[in-house]
Amino acid sequence: MLIAPGLLLSHVPVATAQTNPAGAVSFAIAPQSVDGALAAFAAATRIQVLSPGAVTQGVNSPGVSGSMSAREGLNRLLSGTGLVARFLNTETVTVERAAAGGAIQLDPVQIEGSGGATGPGALPPAYAGGQVARGGRIGALGNQDAMDVPFSVTGYTAETIRNQQADTIADVLANDPAVRSGLGYGNFAESFVIRGFQLMGEDLSIDGLYGTAPRQIVATNMFERVEVLKGANAFLNGAAPSGSGIGGGVNLVPKRAEDEPLTRLTASYAMDSRFGLSADVGRRFGDANQFGVRVNAAVRGGETAIDDEERTLKLGSLALDYRGERTRVTLDVGTQTQRVEQGRPVVYFGSFVPAVPSASQNYAQPWSYSQMRDTFGQIRAEYDILPNLTAYGAFGLRSMREDGDYASPTVTRVDGSGTVRRLTVPREDFTSTGQAGIRADLHTGPIRHQLNAGASALRTTNNNGFEFGTTTTINLYSMVGFPRPATTSSSGMVGDPPKVSESVLRSVYASDTLSILDDRVMVTAGLRQQNIQVRGFNRANGARTSDYDQSALTPVVGLVVKPIEELSLYANRIEGLAQGPTAPSTAANSGEIFEPYRSVQYEVGGKLDFGSFGGSLSLFQTTQPSGVTDAFTRIYSVSGEQRNRGIELMLYGEPVQGVRLLGGATFIDPEMTDTGSAATEGKDAVGVPRHQFNANVEWDLPFLPASFPTVTLTGRVIHTGSQYLNTANTLKIPSWTRFDVGARMVTDIRNRPVTVRAAVENVTDKAYWASAYGGYLSQGAPLTAKLSLSVDF
Repeated sequence: MLIAPGLLLSHVPVATAQTNPAGAVSFAIAPQSVDGALAAFAAATRIQVLSPGAVTQGVNSPGVSGSMSAREGLNRLLSGTGLVARFLNTETVTVERAAAGGAIQLDPVQIEGSGGATGPGALPPAYAGGQVARGGRIGALGNQDAMDVPFSVTGYTAETIRNQQADTIADVLANDPAVRSGLGYGNFAESFVIRGFQLMGEDLSIDGLYGTAPRQIVATNMFERVEVLKGANAFLNGAAPSGSGIGGGVNLVPKRAEDEPLTRLTASYAMDSRFGLSADVGRRFGDANQFGVRVNAAVRGGETAIDDEERTLKLGSLALDYRGERTRVTLDVGTQTQRVEQGRPVVYFGSFVPAVPSASQNYAQPWSYSQMRDTFGQIRAEYDILPNLTAYGAFGLRSMREDGDYASPTVTRVDGSGTVRRLTVPREDFTSTGQAGIRADLHTGPIRHQLNAGASALRTTNNNGFEFGTTTTINLYSMVGFPRPATTSSSGMVGDPPKVSESVLRSVYASDTLSILDDRVMVTAGLRQQNIQVRGFNRANGARTSDYDQSALTPVVGLVVKPIEELSLYANRIEGLAQGPTAPSTAANSGEIFEPYRSVQYEVGGKLDFGSFGGSLSLFQTTQPSGVTDAFTRIYSVSGEQRNRGIELMLYGEPVQGVRLLGGATFIDPEMTDTGSAATEGKDAVGVPRHQFNANVEWDLPFLPASFPTVTLTGRVIHTGSQYLNTANTLKIPSWTRFDVGARMVTDIRNRPVTVRAAVENVTDKAYWASAYGGYLSQGAPLTAKLSLSVDF
């Protein structure tokens, strides 16, 4: 909690912090001393109030009651006191004496509409405690309050990202009990598992648009929120570019300029010697603040807590927006370059599970590296044709270049002996993507209709080459560096990388959400017709080698019932969609092309909102088809299935003043059925733990002397159950638990807000295999200390 310096927490009056969709706060602060009133204001709004004790001593406040913006509430608190408030940014305000004999100029009061979050940059407000949002972007349905939609969505806020010093998206998603992270196949990409199904890095969306997010590792500096939509989502988002995301999707919300000017500099350190500097600047212009500019820049570099591993980042982004009476436009452009030197790779194995090396041990070769450069941009616009009829559209581009020497070891003996082979891959991608549509909010008698219809398209070309080096004998536990191996085979390594594939995804969609009884009963129904076209090309001569062209219709049906204001019950049936397989060369029907995989999800659940504390409970079943080759006929067919049944619990908020909770649990039964083999029938899917727990606690110390800054202690526990490494379930890695601790201090130096954050992740320095998804091993990070200092100017 943020409170005014000079106030004791034990004297803070209770204040309601309930925020409605328009961003208003319900105040109930009785007439009292200004010190007490400001403390109650800080408790209700989580805005830090800075004021010298002498300024407020002996001054009384008339109090404030009712629902209004934080700015208006503060102005009313100070009415007639001879004090004036000056906002330094959206999170910090100073209280000063007005100049003698001069007029007091109060900050302007911003009147907000009651329509909720409808524009491309109008986000659902943060929930009590500030760690998560009240809702998020629900694909084609746009920004919605979580209580109003038949889906499970969690939006992690910029406050959470900053306070946890989260550098990448994986750092943010470590808070979610339904999500676990590992490395990509043979590279350093962040790969996620949501509800037991993979979400690849290239299948993240930015502001609801696929195709513009960096492919392997995404830095958090330019993003305001990280939103997780749990469950299949083919109707909501369309088929993902690489075909993953069956268990859920992740949307990244760019930062926008806010009404208060922002200039924030942050210096950071992470062990062993990784230093960073970032800047975040935002301004609004125009007589009604209709033009906004937000700039983010960051550099980081140095050795990580893993022995001899180095990582560097260079990032720059620009966000422009215009918010007029009928027109809203946003433009986001950015570039990031990530370089990993001697990065600790994934580990492949044979007929046994290799013992995990020590937490900080590195088994990379000194010549291995990866450099990833992504440049991307997108524009989104909305125009209100009528007050209840809006047209919208978005268009984006991304250009990517990756270069790397990779060397992932394969362990073949219990003593750690094995082999490693160099793989060099230059890669270039170019993506163009867009969507357009129209939505309407109409009434037919007692029924409200929220109609939405549109189309989307995405085109990606992939150019790459490859080069293999000689195989070398190694030992995982005593890795010895050797010179970069000579080349044994290569293709496409001369000149620019040749085109090897081209993907085109097209879709049209329509939906209607019908509401009755003042939105207490809501039914959503929709259809999306999706076409997936993928062509493969020969690297040597450019000849077409494959041509996949299939279509599928993916429906959605959802129901929301609110028997009381605090409870929302929901159910949905929705599908996932991915490119179907082609029969392998070993099958009797080699080359046969199959229709897209259509996954089916059924989910029921409930959401509770008590104003300061909330949560959700869901039961779900998702079935994903898979291909099987019959052992006798050698006919390949789509007949196998992975069926994930689970229970998911999520809790968040500030149940007690100064204590914030975030966490939950997920239980999954990931059964394989109709596999065509008695050895695998009924077994657990590879890399899917049966249970996962998260608990994150923050505590604002209440007993510090009045002259002390605000101090918050933090703690987090992450637990993941055991995971099988093979389909026969004869090999598995054990469960693991990670403990993180931290603290932060908020103060002011020469009237400038200063925040110091410190954290230690994996405080016990536990060595563990974090993930077995994909049939290979990703090791968890060692003990890592982090420190940052932020100053607002």
